[in-house]
Amino acid sequence: MSAEFRIAESFTASLGRLQAAEQKAAKVAALDLQLNPAAPGLHFHRIEKSRDKHFWSLRASLDIRLIVHKTEASFLIAYAGHHDDAYAWAERRRIEAHPRTGAMQVVELRELVEEIAPPVLPAAHNAPALLFRALTTEQLLGIGVPTDWMADVQAATEDAFLALADHLPAEAAEALLEYAATGRLRPSQPAGTPDPFAHLDTLRRFRAVESEAELQAAMDAPWDRWAVFLHPSQRAVVARSFNGPARTSGSAGTGKTVVALHRAARLASEHRDARVLLTTFSQPLANALGRKLRVLLGPDSAAFGRITVAPYRSVADEL
Repeated sequence: MSAEFRIAESFTASLGRLQAAEQKAAKVAALDLQLNPAAPGLHFHRIEKSRDKHFWSLRASLDIRLIVHKTEASFLIAYAGHHDDAYAWAERRRIEAHPRTGAMQVVELRELVEEIAPPVLPAAHNAPALLFRALTTEQLLGIGVPTDWMADVQAATEDAFLALADHLPAEAAEALLEYAATGRLRPSQPAGTPDPFAHLDTLRRFRAVESEAELQAAMDAPWDRWAVFLHPSQRAVVARSFNGPARTSGSAGTGKTVVALHRAARLASEHRDARVLLTTFSQPLANALGRKLRVLLGPDSAAFGRITVAPYRSVADEL
């Protein structure tokens, strides 16, 4: 059985920070790795100082390195950067399944994060409130807080949490922010699958890539990360089967358009004899949606040709 090939959101983000020639070298190395992970021309080096024994560097050019999380079951490209930056990134992190939720996470090593001071209990007088003091270790584990960061979360004030949130997995940071704003903690999610890479929270930051075209599309538009990584609540709506009309509501910026794009792409890909209509209010917006669909599906996708993107007035006039 061949190893699965995956990319991480951290890889697409880091790729976008490189210069054009550096991006090209990183992309070529990623494609070579996907094509034949055992090719003799691939220069792998174990990152000896990393706490995660599965982190390796892959040489893309004289100075550019890919950080690959390599096991018998999978190759996961986690980061791209200049030699020292890439090694430092890997030395400060590990990739593992959360002990309670089962989701795969990129966990920063707490002792190597310098900008956050160690938690210190404040003096009783004029002390700022500790936002999460009432939450137990079990509750924090239930929302995906890594064990390394438990003490920092429990000792966090409002100001400290603003810095802390950037170092936590997205699901943990979102749940804590919601609790700080409402006083209500979202229910913990039990591990729903024996495969940690199939967990909904895993799918927001890691993706299995099955073809060269799919990998190329993901790397060519790293700033359009919505095209690759969906929030679990968005993914649930995209994948759901409905018996009739359905409505998705939400305020501006909550991701309704992203859901519509992914759902149109999914329906056109799965139903090859069907036509899909994606309609909106104006021609400029329809043009923008069409461009995003092309990024999402790839320029040569047959599914793209089965989707009509048009303003609803022009569709009504044709009918």
